Amino acid sequence: MNENRRLLHELYEYRKEVNPRVTGVDALYASITAQFIDKEDHNRELKRVLAELPNQPTNARPEGVRFMTIGSENDDVSFMAMVESVGSTIVIDDQCSGTRNFWNEARIQDDPIATITDRYCERPACPTKDYPAHTRFDHVLKLAKDYNARAAVFLQQKFCDPHEGDYPDLKEHLEKNGIPTLFLEFDITNPIGPFRIRIEAFLETMSEEELF
Repeated sequence: MNENRRLLHELYEYRKEVNPRVTGVDALYASITAQFIDKEDHNRELKRVLAELPNQPTNARPEGVRFMTIGSENDDVSFMAMVESVGSTIVIDDQCSGTRNFWNEARIQDDPIATITDRYCERPACPTKDYPAHTRFDHVLKLAKDYNARAAVFLQQKFCDPHEGDYPDLKEHLEKNGIPTLFLEFDITNPIGPFRIRIEAFLETMSEEELF
C-alpha cells in the first residue's frame, strides 16, 4: 500500500508540467481505482503507465487556467471532463477521494494497529478533525503553489457541514495569497449544464481581471 502511494505521487508529479501529460480526468481515474482494485494489480498498472509517460508528448491542447479542486468526495468524471473542455486544466486537488486518501505513507512499526492509526492521525486533515486549528489551510495553499494552480474550485457536497464550515476561512486564506475561488454546491451528482455556465463565467472574469 505504501508502494501504491509512492506510485501515485510519481504520477501526480506529471501534473506540475505545462500542458501536463496527466490531466485531471487521468488523475481521477488513477486515484479512484486505487480505492477498490487490489493494490498489487493497481501497482502493476501504475508502473506500466509511468514507464510509458516519459515517451509521450505533453498535452497538445492549451492548458488554459490551472485549477485546484477542494472538497469531500468527487468521482464525477463527466464534471472533470467538462471543466477541462472549456479552457482549463485541473492540476491538483484536496479531496477525500483524491490526494487526502494517499498523500502520506504509513510509518511501519512493530504494532500494525499503531501503524494504521498513526497514518490516519498524520494524514492531511479532513475538516471533521481540523477544528479549530485549521492545520489543513497551509497544506492546501502549499499544494496550490507547488502545482502552480491559478484558481481553486470548491466542490461542496450539500449537507457536508464540516466542509461548508471551513469554506469561508479557507476561501479567505487562498484569496489573500492570490488564488481566486469559485464555490459550487451539488447534491450527489454535479449538474453539468449549470456548472459549465459557472465555470465559463469564472474563467471570463479571470481573463478580464488580467487585462487591468
